[in-house]
Amino acid sequence: MGRVELFGTKTCPYTAELREELRWRGVEFAEYDVEADPEARRRMLELTGGVRTVPVLVEDGRVVEIGWKGRGCFI
Repeated sequence: MGRVELFGTKTCPYTAELREELRWRGVEFAEYDVEADPEARRRMLELTGGVRTVPVLVEDGRVVEIGWKGRGCFI
């Protein structure tokens, strides 16, 4: 697994669930709060083609998952 990034929000329960899953699996990742960080939000929207659902999981600069188990929060 290459560089892993998690884009989400502090208030989204699905971001929290995905974060815990990654930690449980021992995956190292960088996390960005797209509500608090406008640059992270801009980058997430660029990566997703404008999709405004979190969490977004990115590996090596490529989106591998939007939402978590079919659920997500709209930003």
